[in-house]
Amino acid sequence: MQTLLRYYTFSLAFTAVCFGLAAWYGWVSTGTITGTLSLLWIVIVLSILEVSLSFDNAVVNATVLREMDPVWQQRFLTIGILIAVFGMRIVFPIAIVSIAASIGPWEAIELSLGDPEEYERIVSGAHIGIAGFGGAFLAMVGLTFFFEEEKDVHWIASLEKAINKFSTVPAVEIGIVLALVYGVSTMLTPEDALTFITAGVLGLLTFIGVHALGAIIEQREARKKAAGEIVRSGLGGFLYLEVLDASFSFDGVVGAFALSNNMIVIALGLSVGAMFVRSMTVHLVKTGTLAQYRYLEHGAFWAIIVLGVIMLVSARYHIPETITGLIGAILIGLSLWWSIRHNRAERANAAAEPAS
Repeated sequence: MQTLLRYYTFSLAFTAVCFGLAAWYGWVSTGTITGTLSLLWIVIVLSILEVSLSFDNAVVNATVLREMDPVWQQRFLTIGILIAVFGMRIVFPIAIVSIAASIGPWEAIELSLGDPEEYERIVSGAHIGIAGFGGAFLAMVGLTFFFEEEKDVHWIASLEKAINKFSTVPAVEIGIVLALVYGVSTMLTPEDALTFITAGVLGLLTFIGVHALGAIIEQREARKKAAGEIVRSGLGGFLYLEVLDASFSFDGVVGAFALSNNMIVIALGLSVGAMFVRSMTVHLVKTGTLAQYRYLEHGAFWAIIVLGVIMLVSARYHIPETITGLIGAILIGLSLWWSIRHNRAERANAAAEPAS
């Protein structure tokens, strides 16, 4: 327990500070105990929802992070988390309003505090584009994991082996995602369909661009290593993780308006989730949990595919974030249980071998 707390102490302290700020803001803005408790409760619910949606994000972060140079690991866990907390949870909604309403950032902040209903309307109005971009990017992340040609560990064996048979087909993941984007676009109005398809294509291009940059950097470093130079860069992985975290955040930021249209309340609640992503990522990397539980990554990437598809479909149908979080938690929980069962079977076999 003490070892576990070592990874989560900062997040728990950060959570306490956010809840304290929420209580103070509730009292200042409402002047009543009932109003303060109501606002604090919304922040708590937002925090719980964001944390429940964050575990698959942490697993994928750890998958990429464990291969990175320690310097870049630390940069992601410091600079990267600042971008996640302040960039996506605060700056991103303000940027949407600024662009959509053709007003300056300060005017957008004033709008969020002075006319939160209009602020919510503008942010929610951008959901079509957000769903297309984030859904396409996340679907590519999940599918790429299962279409890896050299993949030899399978959790849902029959399905994953069948998928893996097509891993030699060039750009098969891109074809699947384009088909999904087009299929959803046929359910939208012509204007929304154009926005959705454009955003989906941009999501695909961003995924390809980030991976291309990573490949270029890896090739350059391989040449340096062959020449005897020291290789210390993880820029490609850093950029990939930042875009990935942003894609995970889109749905939570927009969905938060179902509970509150107050920018400060949303920022406090979602920031707690972002900080727990950092703690869970550090925990998974430092303890080698991904290596101990062989199917945990599979559960996380299946959850990402589901999240990506849900984001795409949400352009037409509203799907509560609770359902998204529950599906992700079930998939990760099942993969963890399957991993534990596999480990027990291996230990039992190892114990039986000397006796035979």
